[in-house]
Amino acid sequence: MTLSSSETSSQPGTAGSTATRIEATFARCRAEKRAALVTYVMAGDPDAETSLKVLRALPQAGADIVEFGLPFTDPMADGPAIQAAALRALAGGQDLVKTLDLVRRFREENSGTPVILMGYYNPIHAYGVDRFLDDAVVAGIDGLIVVDLPPEEDDELCLPALAKGLAFIRLATPTTDERRLPAVLANTAGFVYYVSINGITGTATPDFGRVAEAVGRIRCHTDLPVVVGFGVRTGAQAAAIAKGADGVVVGSALVDVIHRAVVDGRDAAETVSALVRELAEGVRGRIA
Repeated sequence: MTLSSSETSSQPGTAGSTATRIEATFARCRAEKRAALVTYVMAGDPDAETSLKVLRALPQAGADIVEFGLPFTDPMADGPAIQAAALRALAGGQDLVKTLDLVRRFREENSGTPVILMGYYNPIHAYGVDRFLDDAVVAGIDGLIVVDLPPEEDDELCLPALAKGLAFIRLATPTTDERRLPAVLANTAGFVYYVSINGITGTATPDFGRVAEAVGRIRCHTDLPVVVGFGVRTGAQAAAIAKGADGVVVGSALVDVIHRAVVDGRDAAETVSALVRELAEGVRGRIA
């Protein structure tokens, strides 16, 4: 399945602003009566040029939103696959400047697909918050997921990001109770990312019934779309999650596929596209 440009929103000139791209994507998915497919890959893994090819291929294969991982030496919320990808990228010289440049080059061909930069605060702090936000907007970043900045630290990056028009996307977890949830949602924008399991990425399969219940609970507190990630690896699993969520996030499975393709001497972009097409069939209700 190769999706048309109208399905991927990738034609130049569409949905030009950061917040608009995210909102337009979820509006399109709602109109199509389906969940969005959110794909995660690590910037610079296995190298910058391959990473750019993969980034460009994801929307064409059916990804609605792309999360682009910012390599960091101590990715504490991530499992073995993403940790290894970060180390490979760092060994190849990937850094924040080069990551923003990859997004800028992606935007030369795709002005419609939202790109969310996902990572940890240390590289951003070292780069300088004001400089980073200005450069992120120019590069074409739509939002940020910074997993080690809690709501109590909103003055550090969240509020300045919102002031620049960047969505600051917060994670809710199975242990986020009714007392904590309002604080988590207070300055969240773009969408809410529900972590479907306790623990690190890529290490377990979610309980689909409990996920739907948790999404319903979060929806009582916000009008933002709720996407679900951690543990989804197949089209069938994506289809199950999509029945009760506004979006499905897949990361570790894609990172694994990219690495295996490189090791086997296959084209990483073509190989990951095959899995993304399967996942896209799932969120579109074409897999039982």
